[in-house]
This record gives sequence, structure tokens and C-alpha cells, in this order.
Amino acid sequence: MAYRQLKRRIGDLLGQDDFAAALETIGQLPGRQAINPLFGFFYSGDETIRWRAITAMGTVVCQLAETAMESARVVMRRLMWNLNDESGGIGWGSPEAMGEITAGHAGLAGEYGRILISYIDPAGNFLEQEQLQRGSLWGVGRLAHARPVLVQPAADHLCAFFDAADPTLRGTAIWATTPILNPDICTRIAAHRSDDAPLRLYRQMRITETTVAELARAALAGCGQHD
Repeated sequence: MAYRQLKRRIGDLLGQDDFAAALETIGQLPGRQAINPLFGFFYSGDETIRWRAITAMGTVVCQLAETAMESARVVMRRLMWNLNDESGGIGWGSPEAMGEITAGHAGLAGEYGRILISYIDPAGNFLEQEQLQRGSLWGVGRLAHARPVLVQPAADHLCAFFDAADPTLRGTAIWATTPILNPDICTRIAAHRSDDAPLRLYRQMRITETTVAELARAALAGCGQHD
């Protein structure tokens, strides 16, 4: 299938109402062929298409890793390159895709989970651009919800975003720490139970409207604290 035809086909699938079925169809495409079109949709102006492309990238790369691990590593290195200043580009979607992939594949999580975490570490490869910070927090959170043990060492880095000016950073950081709660995190989250600033958060393959307070209260339920 020609590239333009394949990209059109993938775009149509990403826009389907039944995304679960569409994702299964995308997963049946030759992995190496699907990857480049999916990268292009990371820059879509349609928020739903963008997030679905990130989800689909996770599916495709995890499947690719089962039969061609080195090819999957090439994709991971490309995602990392997109976040490198030397790339000359903007790495929209790259940390989120790294989160999807490492959440879905244990081997790639073992190799690249720490690199993903380094993007929120001031002593690591910290991303200064706010939109990329949102993406890196979401990616780390996605990994945390799938493999919390790998993210526990990053608790302090996540908590540092609890007091960010941007409510999306605050709320996403709280959501990201929910699987790795400890008494200190719970105390810090409790300060946000009345923070009604709104944000949009992608969860379970859906964009949801929520508030920092709602995410804080959900996390506090795991701490044994309730309103």
C-alpha cells in the first residue's frame, strides 16, 4: 500500500467511533509501515486523533517488539531524538508514546523507563517547554499505572509539579502518583482537594473533563482519606 493511501487509511481508522475495533485493525497492519503515518498524526489539530495515534503507536510498537525487538528500539530512539534539542523539531506526542510503549511491553520498559522518567528530573533530561512537560508527566503516569515499581523512584519529581501554575501539570502529576502513594504524597495531595481548576485528561482511550480536586480526591481514596 502506498504511503499516502496508508496514511489516509490510518486516519480514517483513528476517526472511527468504535476505536477499540479500529485499534485492532491498525494492529494488523505491517508494523514498520504503520509507524511513519502514526508519527504524522501526533501533530494533528484534532485532540482525539492525536491521542488515538499515540495509543495506536503503543500497540504497534509493542507488537513489533515481540518479533523484531531491534526495530522497536529504533522507534524508541526516534522518539528520544524528537525530544533532543539537536533534532531541531518539537517532540509533540513523543513522551506520551514512550509512556504507552513502556506501559505495554516489559522489555522496553526495562530499557527505556528510566529515560522517560529523566524528562521530569531536573538533574536529568528535564524538558523546559510546558506542553512537553504535560506530555512527559502523562507518559510517566501511564507507565506508573501499568508498572508502579518502575516509577516509585520518581515520586519526588512528580510531586514537584503539584504546585505548578498550570492546572494540567498539577492534575496530571496527581493522577500519575496515584499508583505509587505513600504518606508524604498523600499529605501533599490533600492540599489540593479544593483545587477546582479544570483540565482535560486522556484515560482509558477517552479524553475526560475533570478538575485537579477530582483527581486529588480520587487519589486520596487510595490513601484512606475521604471527604
